[in-house]
Amino acid sequence: MEAQARGLLETEPLQGRDEDTVASADFSSMLSEEEREELKAELVQLEDEITTLRQVLSAKERHLVEIKQKLGMNLMNELKQNFSKSWHDMQTTTAYKKTHETLSHAGQKATAAFSNVGTAISKKFGDMRSHSIGYSIRHSISMPAMRNSPTFKSFEERVETTVTSLKVFFRRRRYEEAKEE
Repeated sequence: MEAQARGLLETEPLQGRDEDTVASADFSSMLSEEEREELKAELVQLEDEITTLRQVLSAKERHLVEIKQKLGMNLMNELKQNFSKSWHDMQTTTAYKKTHETLSHAGQKATAAFSNVGTAISKKFGDMRSHSIGYSIRHSISMPAMRNSPTFKSFEERVETTVTSLKVFFRRRRYEEAKEE
């Protein structure tokens, strides 16, 4: 009996098993009829208020949709705006700016390198043409054979792919710079 009395006077929070005990306890027998009626009335009132609040919220949501429709705002426009804002926010980060600068610098270096390679190839072909005047017809016929070789085709494809990639890169870069202005 003393342990039970001491348990009621403890000030520590309830433990898991204590909560289960309290939840399964029947307090209705401790309430007077008047208290029970007051709690039932309060319960009905709370349920009515919750129902009213749900109805008000539903009406406000419908009104929100109507206003958005009148303003021409639809899901697609909102997504576009959110995407544009996110893209702009990302572009203003220091990480993006540093990456953009690095790639820009790398693109300039690559352009210069390809320009040098193109110049060297042009010069080499020019040298070959100038020397081909003295060559025999048999030797000039081998040029198409060289152009059809797998090595030459592979080289040609790589150059075309690189040039295309650089064009796309610089178009995007110009577009981004124009967009920032």
